[in-house]
Amino acid sequence: MTTPTTPASVPMERRDALKWMLAAAASASFMDAATFAAETGAAKPAKGYGTDPDLLKIYQPGDVWPLTFTPAQRATAAALCDTIIPADAKGPSASAVKVQDFIDEWISAPYPGHDNDRKIIVDGLTWIEAEAQKRFGAPYGNLVNRQKTAICDDICFAPKAKPEFRTAANFFRRFRDLTAGGYYTTPEGMKDIGYTGNIAIEKFEGPPKEVLQKLGLA
Repeated sequence: MTTPTTPASVPMERRDALKWMLAAAASASFMDAATFAAETGAAKPAKGYGTDPDLLKIYQPGDVWPLTFTPAQRATAAALCDTIIPADAKGPSASAVKVQDFIDEWISAPYPGHDNDRKIIVDGLTWIEAEAQKRFGAPYGNLVNRQKTAICDDICFAPKAKPEFRTAANFFRRFRDLTAGGYYTTPEGMKDIGYTGNIAIEKFEGPPKEVLQKLGLA
């Protein structure tokens, strides 16, 4: 995919670009839930889980509410996650930390708004597979990287997408946000961005002396 550049026209790494986009998304409302016109049988209404779950139990995907993805959709989602966040020296790929499972849990959740995301994601994955077959005659997951990114380059930035790709671009925007959100809340993703919270330390040193002096507290 085409990578944003800094004002000095120095290429920005994809992971760094995602961090900036995720931070920007956190300060804005969710995107308007644009949907595909085609209906698919996979987008089933989610069922509630009843009373609060047992917080002492370790739940596996699908234990709390029924999941949405078919095996084929899960494979497509995993491949697209890895196109967005591939493995590199900073960390594993998105699919390696099961971001596709997070997305399936998210779109299957019985909460307001998640049903809109479910339709956007399910129909979008259907489009991705159809486009892969149309352009290259193979499933998306079987394409080489340059073929995968060729498809994503056409839908990775909605404001500049061609009219025929605008609906797919809205899907990609939501899928990319969910991928980044899922990845950077895993231990591997938090390590990548340098988050050090929730780590035991031997002694709390307090704020630096120069900060206390600036506040008139030292």
